Amino acid sequence: MSKPCIICVAITGSVPTQADNPAVPVTLSEQIESTHAAFEAGASIAHCHVRDDDGKPTADPDRYAALQEGIKAHCPDMIVQLSTGGRSGSGRERGGMLPLKPDMASLTVGSNNFPTRVYENSPDLVDWLAAEMIKYKIKPEIEAFDLSHIFHAALMQKRGQLAGTPYVQFVMGVKNAMPADRAVFDFYRATVARLFGDDAPWCAAGVGPQQIVVNEWAISSGGHARTGLEDNIRLDKNTLAPSNAALVARAVALCEQYERPVATTSEARGILGL
Repeated sequence: MSKPCIICVAITGSVPTQADNPAVPVTLSEQIESTHAAFEAGASIAHCHVRDDDGKPTADPDRYAALQEGIKAHCPDMIVQLSTGGRSGSGRERGGMLPLKPDMASLTVGSNNFPTRVYENSPDLVDWLAAEMIKYKIKPEIEAFDLSHIFHAALMQKRGQLAGTPYVQFVMGVKNAMPADRAVFDFYRATVARLFGDDAPWCAAGVGPQQIVVNEWAISSGGHARTGLEDNIRLDKNTLAPSNAALVARAVALCEQYERPVATTSEARGILGL
């Protein structure tokens, strides 16, 4: 299989702390340094969250601006994908960084359960975030925590709320949401092909110990892969991951195993229509 594989590194997230793993980058300088190492290891997309001075998640546009500037300075042409996730703020605060015009931003088009809370994405908020992404010419990454999210993305595309072919990411392994189930994964994949075309790019992310499992499913099936300390802080049950770059290197090894070249930033931009 010669199709290049895009590797996305989710560098920080909103949940893991340095008490969980000292390698989790929290400050802006730590995040930029960690992203640069992951970029050199093979990642072409950086999925970004920011933290406040106390290490708590925030949607502060100024912090996002500084992070984006640092990544662009140290990782030439790397795709910057900012998170509009619900742990960093509420309501339209979650899209306050979109005027920064990142290459991409995450967009979850429906609600679902998380381990201890509801991940709420109301129709009004989803429509507003999608409109802001069109306004600022930002490519959304559809984070699908449920099958209904893929179908709703297709409806949004039909309505003109999503420009171009949606880039859908399957998120599997979150407690109380969709488990990492191979039959479900294959159905997701077939659904994307049916709704958006056989050539529509898609990605998959596994949480915790399912990260490497879902990485392998995606890479071996012609999809793209997300890795990083946001989703998983370990190499195995007994070993903490020493860096984001180490998790990227593990995905690169799977690409080599399945004879897929790792996408350059230029190739990734072409695949995604950026």
